Amino acid sequence: MSDDVLIRAEHVSKRFCRSLKRSLWYGVQGVLHSLNPLSAGQQEADLVRPVTDDELRKDEFWSLRDVCFEVRRGECLGLIGHNGAGKSTLLKVLNGLIRPDRGRITMRGRIGAMIELGAGFNPILTGRENIFNQAAMLGFTNDEVRRKFDAIVDFSEIEHAIDMPLQNYSSGMKIRLGFSVFAQLEPDVLLIDEVLAVGDVGFRMKSLNKMSELMNRCAVIFVTHTMPQVFRVCSEVMLLSHGRVKYQGRDIASGVAKYFDEFGGGEQTVTGSGEAVVKGLTATAGETTGGLFQSLEIPFGSELTVELQLQLTGGYRNGRVQLLFWNAELLPVMDVMGSELMGFPFQVQPDGRVTLQAVLPSLLLNAGKYTVSVIVLSSDLKVLCRHDKTLSVTIVAACASGASMILPAQWSVRNSP
Repeated sequence: MSDDVLIRAEHVSKRFCRSLKRSLWYGVQGVLHSLNPLSAGQQEADLVRPVTDDELRKDEFWSLRDVCFEVRRGECLGLIGHNGAGKSTLLKVLNGLIRPDRGRITMRGRIGAMIELGAGFNPILTGRENIFNQAAMLGFTNDEVRRKFDAIVDFSEIEHAIDMPLQNYSSGMKIRLGFSVFAQLEPDVLLIDEVLAVGDVGFRMKSLNKMSELMNRCAVIFVTHTMPQVFRVCSEVMLLSHGRVKYQGRDIASGVAKYFDEFGGGEQTVTGSGEAVVKGLTATAGETTGGLFQSLEIPFGSELTVELQLQLTGGYRNGRVQLLFWNAELLPVMDVMGSELMGFPFQVQPDGRVTLQAVLPSLLLNAGKYTVSVIVLSSDLKVLCRHDKTLSVTIVAACASGASMILPAQWSVRNSP
């Protein structure tokens, strides 16, 4: 293993069984076979029949299948995927809690793992005592912990409760204490599994900043469902789907886009009074054109033209319209209004129809996948129609960040006299 490679997984696979009874029986079979292996010339008995690498018995499934990767000192691998994809199983295999059925794991240095809330803590002991226990499991001496103790408590911001039994701590306080131990004692390998999602916003930001600092000295594997965190701290991303690696690479934006593709586009929803209907939509960017409920892939900064055909009923002769862009996490990132803040005003023809066109000279959304909602209001701001997911837009950019938009600016050097 190269000197700077601290984590290496080679063709790692792990099978589980959906039935508890069968799982226990398969376990007994495995133990009996390991204690009494049959020679090649003997006939195998069903009781101790071994299982080949690729064989699945009844009710078994692959939680991990042929997973390979390396993490070097100074790198952070982000593990993403839907619930049940195998992320937590992989961390438990890396931490030695679960033995893989095939493949090889190589770890170097001291390992710190935050895999489950409160894991490694004794609820009867105080926070102070748990700090020493946790550090001892990491291989640190009491003298090393004493030198770092004040820094651990200061980072956790729970000095008022440090001599209180851990069973009286809230979930957030346990996370603060656990992460503070790892952050200040600086293990060579740090495994984190979604536990930071429990803490408050302030501590999450503080922890992410500390993770960025730790990356200079250790190898980090970070499991999260929050994609901005992936952009912020990860140098590489791996997407797991049903135990298999679906994407792996340093192009974070591509990995995140494939992550959201796992969940599909969903159904279009229409709300409002129903007195307006989106009859048609055409979106054009250069030579690329897409229609209602279709997908459009365009380069960052392209001019986008959206043409709408609306039908108003109920005697409405005028109204207002706006376009709302949503990111893949279903957060609104851009509102297209017009000359007024409450939408572009328009008048309809005698039959209630109208065709509108919006031109966005430069679409500055960051790389990623977005959906567009069309919102039609009356002149007194009653919602006549809100039609979600009328269009899907994928922005392709040479580089990406965790921000929603990338705005150009005219920079200059202004040296003081």
